[in-house]
This record gives sequence, structure tokens and C-alpha cells, in this order.
Amino acid sequence: MVKIRAFKAIRPSEKEAVYVASLPYDVLNTEEARKLGVANSMSFLHIDKAEIDLAADVSPYDDSVYAKAASNLAEFQEKGWLAKDEKPELYLYQLVMNGRPQTGIVTCTAIDDYVNGAIKKHELTREEKELDRIRHVDVTDANTSPIFLTYRSDKRVNDVVDAWVDSHEPVYDFESFHGVQHRIWTVDDTDVVDTLTKAFEAIPALYIADGHHRTESAVKVGLKRREEFPDADAEFNFFLSVLFPQDQLEILDYNRVVDVPIAPDFLDQVAVKFDVEKVGKEAYRPATPNTFGMYLDGSWYGLKVKPEFVGSGVIAGLDVSILADQVLEPLFGIKDIRRDDRINFVGGIRGLGELEQLVDAGKYTIAFSMYPPTMDNLLDVADAGEIMPPKSTWFEPKLLSGLFVHDLESK
Repeated sequence: MVKIRAFKAIRPSEKEAVYVASLPYDVLNTEEARKLGVANSMSFLHIDKAEIDLAADVSPYDDSVYAKAASNLAEFQEKGWLAKDEKPELYLYQLVMNGRPQTGIVTCTAIDDYVNGAIKKHELTREEKELDRIRHVDVTDANTSPIFLTYRSDKRVNDVVDAWVDSHEPVYDFESFHGVQHRIWTVDDTDVVDTLTKAFEAIPALYIADGHHRTESAVKVGLKRREEFPDADAEFNFFLSVLFPQDQLEILDYNRVVDVPIAPDFLDQVAVKFDVEKVGKEAYRPATPNTFGMYLDGSWYGLKVKPEFVGSGVIAGLDVSILADQVLEPLFGIKDIRRDDRINFVGGIRGLGELEQLVDAGKYTIAFSMYPPTMDNLLDVADAGEIMPPKSTWFEPKLLSGLFVHDLESK
């Protein structure tokens, strides 16, 4: 059983939504965000990455950054770029990429469900990233970016969502970043809201697809405020989420680039555990599990792990685990990919060409293209209470920030 509830969203007008909406703060570095912010004064990046409005030598974690985020959020509301709805509602958010739609319910989920394990995770978080979002939530008094959650598809929920979409016009409908179509509907019928709320009471669990740091931060702020102001119904007991059925989602590859010396007999070492095929100049994208692309010295290779080196269990059998256990650690000495600065990660949306560019430019010596885990892999790992290796999943399309803000109403 999970609890969802309607809320009064702070959101842009239909005319301004396309200008306010931005990519999530954690898929852009400060330089990329600064360029977008300079070009667009209405971009939500002025709130989610407020360091772009301060001097370049100011740390993104300086107190002034969080204060600027709060003042920018207030300014956006004063200018009418964002406004708070008058009554609690649910919302539907549909994203269409390459002709494939996914439709989620924008709502607030309960911090108690996360604490009690009804909202399940599959990744660990890093303390410095948690602290950043804790301070951001605390100072802005808001959840400014939604958590991307999923659940095992439910016909009752699907029927209600489909009926609403088919019978109502969206309040937002625009194309943005990477050619993705974004459509939003408001669900302002209390009977429909009640129907969806009750339907989720029968759903045993939600799963974090993307946004582990935001979840941990929202929960910790909520628990702290609950100690100070005990009120089970207060907004800080809930956090902003978008809930998608698992069968509508797709995980893209999350590839690796590594900066290490390559031994003269490296290919012979790899061939002990993998069948190795030299492909040549054409980028190699794995088409099946347990296969990998490798880019080295201007050439692509196809690698297929030998059966005896495939681990057993929900974690050891993942391709990201196989690469770590059979290549990264034994051949390169990389034991902790979360902290080792010799390895970096490239999301699938950037394409295999970026792997080639990074290696050809000398920034890294070797790259690996990955076959992505499936949604069933993710749910199985979370259900088992296990943790995937870092940077295992890359979801596209990304939920845009700025279309919904959840006011914690504590100030």
C-alpha cells in the first residue's frame, strides 16, 4: 500500500511553460547551465542551479547559492512566471520521444512510505550530493524537482489515466530538449482524484527510477521538520513525484570511459574471459546482454563474456557488474567506481560518438559501450533489497524541472 495525494502546484502559465521548463539540475554542469541561463532569464535553472547568477568563482555549495535560489523562486512568482494553484489537484505528465509515449501521475508521495520501504531504491547516494539538495529544499522551502518513480503496471490506474487524456485537452503542449514532446493535464475532478488515490492504496510498492539524492534529501528535511512541528498532514511530510507504469519506461545504456595505461598484452588478457572480435571504425552498440563494445586506439571491438565468467544472482549477473568484476578491477585496479577519478560515465542520449571523441582527444584511453539493464532487472534488484552498481541506469526522456514546484508551506 502506498499513499499519494493531490497538492497545490506552483507552476507556469501555458504561454510561459516552454521558457520556464529546464533540464534537471543534475544532468548539466555549471558551465552548461550558465550558458542556458544567460540565453533565457525565465529558465528554471536560475532556481535549481542558482550559482549561474553569481560570480564564476563562487562554489555551487556556498550559502549564497541557496539564498539566491530562494530569492529567484520568490522573484519568479512576483513576476507571474510561476503561480500557485488555488486547490489541490493531481496532474498527468506525458513525454513522447521517438514516437514512444509515457504518461505519469504528478502527485505527492509520503516520506513514511520511503522510511518503511514501500518506496524502494536501487542505488546508493553520495553524502555531498545529499547535503546539497537538503540545503536547497530547506532554504527554498520547496521540492523544486520531481522524483521519477515507477510501479508495476495496474489496469485500474491505466484506465483512469487513459480516459482523462482522451477526454481532456492538455494545459501544456510543447517540444523541448532532444525533440521530446511534453504534455500536461490537470486532474481537477475530486472523484477522479479519489479514484486514483484509492487505487494506489492497493499497489504494494513504488520504485525510484531516477532521483535517489532528491528523495533522500526531501525525506530528511521532512523528518527534521516533523520533529520541530509535529503535524501528520503538513506538506513537508510529502514530496513531489511523478509515477509511471514500469511497462512504459525504457532504460538507455550508461557507458564508461577510463583513463588508464593499456598494457601491450591487454587484448590477450581480455580474451581470457571474453570472445573478442575486432569490428573496426563502426561504433559497436551491444544488442544482447553479456556483450560489450570497446573502443581502443581508434578501433571498436565486440566483447562477449564467456559463460563461466557470468555471475549468478540479481547483481552479479548484470552487465555493469560483469565489466567491473572481469575488467575494471582485475585489469585496471578500479575497485570503487563511485570514487575512482580514472573512470567517468556517459549517458546513452549523448551517443557512442562522444565515447570516440573523448578517447580520440586523449582525455581517456579506452571506452566501453554497455547493454542497458531492463526494467525487470531494476525492480528485481529493489525487491531483493539489493543495490545496483553506480551509474547502472540512464532514463530518457528526462522529466523537465520548473513545470511543478511543491511548496512545503513551512515559512
